[in-house]
Amino acid sequence: MAAEVYGDVGYHAASLREIAKRAGISHVGLLHHFPNREALLAAVLERRDEQDNARMAPQVFSAEAAVRHLLDLAAYNARHARVVELYVRLSAEAIGEDHPAHDYFKEHYATTRAYVQRALEELVARGALRQGIDPRTAAVGFVALMDGLQVHWLAGPDEVDMGLILRQFVEQLLKDPLE
Repeated sequence: MAAEVYGDVGYHAASLREIAKRAGISHVGLLHHFPNREALLAAVLERRDEQDNARMAPQVFSAEAAVRHLLDLAAYNARHARVVELYVRLSAEAIGEDHPAHDYFKEHYATTRAYVQRALEELVARGALRQGIDPRTAAVGFVALMDGLQVHWLAGPDEVDMGLILRQFVEQLLKDPLE
């Protein structure tokens, strides 16, 4: 329920009373489990990451598995607008250093860029990436594209195919197309 409220109105406008009401518990009951707004927000973000990783993260890392994981995540997101809306809204709000999710998103982006960069470095080592592609720069571009596509998709879901666009971006980096 908290994720829905955050997705609807953002973190700053969200009320613990409204979250408790939607969850069917008392305000005091909610505070028993989450002593403040920041603790609840942290739990929502951690749960989102756990769900994404449990659903799609590869058990053994490989460049192909990492790329597939991210493309699958884009396809999943295209079927779950509420999840995307929550993420987009909170990531935008968290730009300010005083936002309670600022450090979460800073770490989230660093981890995601490192994950993509690792996959691209593996592809470079195997000679599968086009000449002149810098894995670090391409990783930043991939993550920025993925997030930007989510904003465009929310504005016009019928006009933006996130999975297709990300796949085409990845294929521009590779010597051979994805299988």
